[in-house]
Amino acid sequence: MATPDVGGDKYRSYLTPEDLNNTQWNAGPPNYDVVNKLFEEEQTKVWPAGSLEEYVQNLVKTWEMELVHKANPNEYKTLEPSKFVIGINGKKYFTLEEIGKIGGSYNMFLHTSLPPELRWYDPDKETYDSSQTAFKQVFSRGFAFEILQVYSGPPVIAYRFRHWGYMDGSFKDYPPSGDLIEMFGIGIFELNEDSKIVKVEFFHDRGELLAGLIKTKTSVDSIPSACPFMA
Repeated sequence: MATPDVGGDKYRSYLTPEDLNNTQWNAGPPNYDVVNKLFEEEQTKVWPAGSLEEYVQNLVKTWEMELVHKANPNEYKTLEPSKFVIGINGKKYFTLEEIGKIGGSYNMFLHTSLPPELRWYDPDKETYDSSQTAFKQVFSRGFAFEILQVYSGPPVIAYRFRHWGYMDGSFKDYPPSGDLIEMFGIGIFELNEDSKIVKVEFFHDRGELLAGLIKTKTSVDSIPSACPFMA
């Protein structure tokens, strides 16, 4: 299985020159050359062409591209906008409209019920632009993604994933460390009869990402008195 061969990117569909020119983008068309280089140099799994794993990996990357960068949900090709919902750790589910209201994907993935004083990253105070700027600054080489294992194929796709990058830039008032930052989790995609995604669930520990970004600051006064990663 493979994603449709209609993309100008190795791993993401719907990025042909025509797509780039005719799509409404949030902040201009995306370019994945840098993160693709990191992915190719450091991926731990190389899946055979045409395999289920390759299909799922490319589907997730294409879906993420549309969710983050396309301004008009009616132009999404991987999902069904009117029915789509996404859940994070089984606690909160978001529609596309709600994702837009809270400032996009980073704020959704880092959603927390912790009180504001315990948040090193507060999604309630971040916008789409500020969140994108913050993490692009941290991960100048990108935040790469790979599939580690696929447990089931369509119509309900379950898989284990790895996200990784290097802290080459500062995060808030935490200086760059150059350290490898890794994040692991489980994803579940539910597809309809037209192979469009209608439901997504992610299970991950947001602390795997945030803990690596804040460990460069050693001042005891800067550290909250309770664990910020359990809610």
